[in-house]
Amino acid sequence: MSSKRDKILIVDDESFYIDVLVNLLSDDYNITVAKSGEQALNRADSDSPPDLILLDILMPTMDGYEVCRRLKSQPNTATIPIIFLTVKSEVEDEIKGFNLGASDYIIKPMSPPIVKSRIRTHLALDHAHKKLKAQNKVLEQRVLERTREIQQTQDVAIYCLASLAETRDNETGNHIRRTQHYVKLLAKYLQDHPRFRHRISDEYIDILFKSAPLHDIGKVGVPDRILLHPGKLEGEDWTEMKRHAQYGRDAILTAEKDLGSTSFLRLAREVAYSHHECWDGSGYPEGLKEDDIPLSGQLMAVADVYDALISQRVYKEAFSHEKAVAIIFAGSGTRFDPDIIEAFTILQDEFNNIAKQFADI
Repeated sequence: MSSKRDKILIVDDESFYIDVLVNLLSDDYNITVAKSGEQALNRADSDSPPDLILLDILMPTMDGYEVCRRLKSQPNTATIPIIFLTVKSEVEDEIKGFNLGASDYIIKPMSPPIVKSRIRTHLALDHAHKKLKAQNKVLEQRVLERTREIQQTQDVAIYCLASLAETRDNETGNHIRRTQHYVKLLAKYLQDHPRFRHRISDEYIDILFKSAPLHDIGKVGVPDRILLHPGKLEGEDWTEMKRHAQYGRDAILTAEKDLGSTSFLRLAREVAYSHHECWDGSGYPEGLKEDDIPLSGQLMAVADVYDALISQRVYKEAFSHEKAVAIIFAGSGTRFDPDIIEAFTILQDEFNNIAKQFADI
């Protein structure tokens, strides 16, 4: 006897078979009856659905096959086990029943022990399936929570490391937040551009957003006398300052060698090394030109320059948004990719909003 009285719905238009099944099963199960397909559908899709359905095929108006098809097509009833009980004994009839989603097929006249055994088997399988599904749901939730925890820890570590580099340059953590959101804004807009749609996926944007804070991580290797110099750098000092792109790349390469490479580290290395390259080939450290420059570096170049222009530094006062936009626009085709600058021009008000949202205090 089942430890829990499962509910069985008997669907048959013949009273004889209903009586036989009720007498056979009522000691072990809660029994409900439907004498038509329409009644069966209503009672199955109710606040107290059956745990299993015994379904006749030869019924007027709506036969058992159609009842089964409709039950399996509805989310609320699709998982209820269905056992056909019918006089239709051809192999083709059985195949049709199983193809519609039935769990079993028993031919009348039926053997009571076989009916009871099949019912116990399919109820046990259904209970095991539901238990496993519930356990999987709990495990999925735990994995999700753990993944979020690991991701949060990673994000905090990245932010702290990037902030350390920025504070040595008299910049703030908000510079990191602003540039993150600038590059994300540009990348999202350019997803529909013919040149970029095959290169910018949602995953790419997500990784770019997370790796952007490390674009100037190489500054930790530049001496303070150069980083904090109030005027224009020249000679060996300027040469040393430009090496921060290489320092950043090498630091991330070391991490990759020691810990293994990931798409995040590869993109972070790319951004750190290439965001000072210029569209016309006049940038550093490689003097790359046009599409030889990684897209991540091109996007970060616009974000970084815009933020540097609107921010106060030891060597300059903050420029207005309008002046910064004009300077960047003038660099289209020389400093910057013209298509990216076209997008920047369209998005300039949103750049300004991001700057205000994460303004330095």
